[in-house]
Amino acid sequence: MRMLILTGSVLTLAGCAGFGMPTPDPSQAWIDLDAQQQDTALQALEVDDKAAVDHRYFQVQPGSHELTVRYQFPVEATNIGPDAEPLWRDCQLNVKFKDFNAGQRYQLQAGSIGFRPWAKLYDQQRNVVGQGTPAGCQRT
Repeated sequence: MRMLILTGSVLTLAGCAGFGMPTPDPSQAWIDLDAQQQDTALQALEVDDKAAVDHRYFQVQPGSHELTVRYQFPVEATNIGPDAEPLWRDCQLNVKFKDFNAGQRYQLQAGSIGFRPWAKLYDQQRNVVGQGTPAGCQRT
């Protein structure tokens, strides 16, 4: 019985490992997504107006691209009114960068100040190489 449970556990873990992040293609640029605040979500939506392959990251050919992300975050009561509940915002932001390089890793970070979302694109040396522009928000 123990062997059956142990085998089942190992198979379950092996199955989960297959759903991890893929290995970056060295002929393309890789963009990690990082939401800076807790209780938020950041998703890859589009590259150059085409649906992203995976919502967890971007992988693009070298050159110029426009990335569209979805950022969901709560606006805390301190930004609304004394007795208010947190208000959830669902926003899209566009980030343009003209010089993605093959084999390089970038990081797109997003956060918010009150009702306003922000996004910044960093290169491997942690230099800001792009900033997001809001493309619309709605309450959820």
